[in-house]
Amino acid sequence: MDKRRKPNPGERRRDLCDAAIQLLADDGTKGLSHLKVDRKAGVPDGTTSFYFRTRSALLRAVAERLAELDLADLQSVADDSDGRGDNPSPSRLSQVVIRSGNEPQLFRTKARYELTMQAARDPALAAILQRATDEFTKLHREILVQLMPHGADLDPAVVEDLSNVTLTFINGLLVRFAHGDRIVDTPEQLDGILSAVAAGILRSPYQGRLTETAGQRPPRPATAIG
Repeated sequence: MDKRRKPNPGERRRDLCDAAIQLLADDGTKGLSHLKVDRKAGVPDGTTSFYFRTRSALLRAVAERLAELDLADLQSVADDSDGRGDNPSPSRLSQVVIRSGNEPQLFRTKARYELTMQAARDPALAAILQRATDEFTKLHREILVQLMPHGADLDPAVVEDLSNVTLTFINGLLVRFAHGDRIVDTPEQLDGILSAVAAGILRSPYQGRLTETAGQRPPRPATAIG
């Protein structure tokens, strides 16, 4: 009698998605197929197509798996934060970002941007990525407030500016990581850059309005040199 444990469907789906993430990082979306996932995961041919009937279904499941992994990493920062704004340097937030530029997390960074390009042609995939972005942004904002001195006292509109600008920088940094460009190499270096960005925002007369919807930018002050 064969007493081998049958694979748990949830575990099997995660394993297949993890194999697909690696393939996306290595070969891009054009190199992804059900059969290649089977071979990468070391499962019988036809397993991936059994769990994910179409290629679109596979890509959407991969997007959800990436979101799960990314949010778990960032949630670990939130869970460890003491909320006093006096966490030791380097900040845990910067550590998470820098780890995204190193293996094994780097392959997830590469796969994420492959999916982002694909999402322009797949509204359902785009919706999954947007939900993940919304959750990431919410958690990032909470961590940002915790890590900043007197962050809890900041106006919500200022926190929005800080979050939008720092996230934009981090996203650009991750793109460079995906291309092998290590312009920022340590959490301490990233802490310094983000601190400088935040200080600049807090000195701006437009703080709280810097990232308003396009077309609503406030007029330059009369004293500005232009």
